[in-house]
Amino acid sequence: MALRQILTEPNKILREKSTNVEKVDDEIRKLMDDMLETMYAAPGIGLAAIQVGIPKRIIVLDISGKDQVKKPMYFVNPEILDKSSTNSTYEEGCLSVPGQFAEIDRPEKCYIKFLDYYGKPQEIKAEGMLATCIQHEIDHLEGILFIDYLSKLKKSMIIKKLSKQKKAIERIIV
Repeated sequence: MALRQILTEPNKILREKSTNVEKVDDEIRKLMDDMLETMYAAPGIGLAAIQVGIPKRIIVLDISGKDQVKKPMYFVNPEILDKSSTNSTYEEGCLSVPGQFAEIDRPEKCYIKFLDYYGKPQEIKAEGMLATCIQHEIDHLEGILFIDYLSKLKKSMIIKKLSKQKKAIERIIV
């Protein structure tokens, strides 16, 4: 397993739509293992392949708490089949939008089909934080970030701040 670099906004790659995975093989499983290790190290609770520069429809999640047994989840080609008409609100953050948080409304439940770590078809009904995380990560696969749900002003302020941070990092001389 290896840590991968997480892309941060603004970055054109984050706005790309991801393509379906044709076959879950050892290469895809290695990518998922790397993504999981990268997500834990960041630390985060979800990561989409596009966030590490790979435009494939793959996400990994683990919403277990710090002191709980880790429960990694792998979703290849996830597709939301149904969403509840009632919403819940969570304060979301994102590894690709570091240090920024905002309350986002999303459907409180969703029904998803996907391929698991071994390429076997699965379906689950997700609720609460799991539903929010899955929807957040599936948005990444469509080139959508949580800041896209904010007002134009808030979004542009966040992007400006992130751009300045990137430039400051790039100027470091070793």
